[in-house]
Amino acid sequence: MDSLLNVMDVSQVTASDSSKSLTLPLTFFDLIWYKLHPVERVIFYRLTDATRPFFDSVIVPNLKSSLSSSLSHYLPLAGKLIWDSIDKKPTLVYSPSDAVSFTIAESKADFSLLTGIKPFSTTELYPLVPELRTSDESASAVSFQVTLFPNQGFCVGVAAHHGVLDGKTATMFLKSWAYTCKLQQDQTVNASLPQDLIPIYDRTVIKDPNDIETEVMNQWKSKLKTISDGNGKSLKILPTPEISPDVVRFTLELTREDIQTLREKLKRESSASSSPKELRLTTFVVTFSYALTCLIRARGGDPKRPVGYVFSVDCRSLLDPPIPSNYFGNCLSPLFNMKLRAETFMGEEGFLSAARMVSDSVEELDETVAFKIPEMYAAYLSLPPGAQLISCSGSTRFGVYGLDFGWGKPERVAIVSIDQGEVISMAEGRDGIGGAEIGFSLKKHEMENLIDLLPEGLKS
Repeated sequence: MDSLLNVMDVSQVTASDSSKSLTLPLTFFDLIWYKLHPVERVIFYRLTDATRPFFDSVIVPNLKSSLSSSLSHYLPLAGKLIWDSIDKKPTLVYSPSDAVSFTIAESKADFSLLTGIKPFSTTELYPLVPELRTSDESASAVSFQVTLFPNQGFCVGVAAHHGVLDGKTATMFLKSWAYTCKLQQDQTVNASLPQDLIPIYDRTVIKDPNDIETEVMNQWKSKLKTISDGNGKSLKILPTPEISPDVVRFTLELTREDIQTLREKLKRESSASSSPKELRLTTFVVTFSYALTCLIRARGGDPKRPVGYVFSVDCRSLLDPPIPSNYFGNCLSPLFNMKLRAETFMGEEGFLSAARMVSDSVEELDETVAFKIPEMYAAYLSLPPGAQLISCSGSTRFGVYGLDFGWGKPERVAIVSIDQGEVISMAEGRDGIGGAEIGFSLKKHEMENLIDLLPEGLKS
């Protein structure tokens, strides 16, 4: 697929106001993720005016200058993770000379295929994602790539280090960048960022009375002993399995009416069951439960095989006192439900069973969720071989389809890193009226099974 891509330039973009230095210690929320694969996202924009001259003279300069302005509010993103020999954990450090990598490329790939609703090879997305530099000594926080599809549109590729920021912070930055870029084109002078897009760096808001940080680092230490080359302080990302060439991508678009159909189905089945407990049928519970059920059924195989699910919980509003919503960094806790069997989801009441479990998981969330991180992490590390663990990346609450850099809202937003394990992606519907998008990445034969299964539950 790289043969379809022509890299035209790789440059470094510094913050427009970069006179000060900044050091941020990682919290236990960050340390959970610091060795894991970066979160990779590609945001596609359809624009038939996107000729090469227009791209070179308007799109790229505007994106670069607004990125520089936005980085002045998000200095740590231009910095890097380092791990001093005397410290017990990595630190995020920004110096005035630091910058982010910014790649400019042109692609001959089929823009309509990559943004459409038909399955396509997942490898088609890889050239559109920039490399995130990591080494034993340091790791970049983010990198960006802007790729032209002549006379069709362009895309913005983002690779973000999960030890530095979570999805909420990453989206907050992208909104800041898009807001600034759009204002530049409207020639609005000296407009300030909205308050909710200005990050808060105060690490003292994260309390750790149970010394979770030490537990997390000890678990990493134990894990790394078995899989690393002996350098316990290396900041290289852990290697990930090579993706099979027959893995394909598919995006399910659910309208508000589709979600309501699924919701009513669950209500009917629940009231007719022997335990008609009222379910918490939010958009997340309904869509994640549906995707979970269909994925397990699409795999087929041994009904006794172990399965489970995990999703990340934003702890900002759950903690006491609450963490500001514009806090910069990670504030996620993974929530696992393991030791399940595939047969639970394969029967007639499989969808209802999934919804009950996910609903209960959400219902039980409170301020203690953050303090359960070590036991959740230990449970993950002790997963039985061959277990089907389904997880979720993204959220219907991030508002990614509002990312307008001045050339309209996105045609499609894809989370590329869902290829690392059995992960689905979630986003709000592009139409902005209550729908949802679910992204899948599976081997071709499983995807064919899944696509056959998905419409079944949408029949009222």
